Amino acid sequence: DDDDDIPQLSSHTLAALQEFYLEQQEREGMKTSQGFNQYSIGSIEEDWQLSQFWYSDETASCLANEVVVAAGKGGRIACVSAPSVYQKLKEQDGRDFSVCILEYDRRFSVYGEEFIFYDYNHPLNLPENLLPHSFDIVIADPPYLSEECLQKTAKTIKYLTKGKILLCTGAIMEEHAAKHLGVKICKFIPKHSRNLANEFRCYVNYASGLD
Repeated sequence: DDDDDIPQLSSHTLAALQEFYLEQQEREGMKTSQGFNQYSIGSIEEDWQLSQFWYSDETASCLANEVVVAAGKGGRIACVSAPSVYQKLKEQDGRDFSVCILEYDRRFSVYGEEFIFYDYNHPLNLPENLLPHSFDIVIADPPYLSEECLQKTAKTIKYLTKGKILLCTGAIMEEHAAKHLGVKICKFIPKHSRNLANEFRCYVNYASGLD
């Protein structure tokens, strides 16, 4: 029989493949539906090759609320490599603050003028209209757990902030975080939508609501 030469998928593999396609169709259906919110977490999917790991909805909400309070009425917030916090902030658009996102991933350019292309390897290669010390708080999540990445990102943070810093990175970076940014670890434990192998923590240099 000629059919003998055609490779057959196992029932388990076939079921998994069908489930994948169904999920993909559902995601695309959500994106094209009238009620789709372009700012919701997951509207732009994680790219692990860019070391992207989105926060859980609860963590993103908590961090967004924290920076709004820290920024104060009419405050300016910069999200450096922290797109899921930016997205959560945009869901609160009625509140009195402004926000921009500094991000290497150009998919986030869909957010228009608030998007600023950012490469931590060139920490001060920023637009001229991004004035020094013009943000009430900077929240940053460096993409890699290395002192080099943190040190370079720290230059950007210190350039942008008027003083307040909220850093999200691995627990193993505590010593480097104190050294380069003068921040201390918080009690709050951030969580991601997918579990990470490395313990993750938040660090601040001001009296925050995360303790």
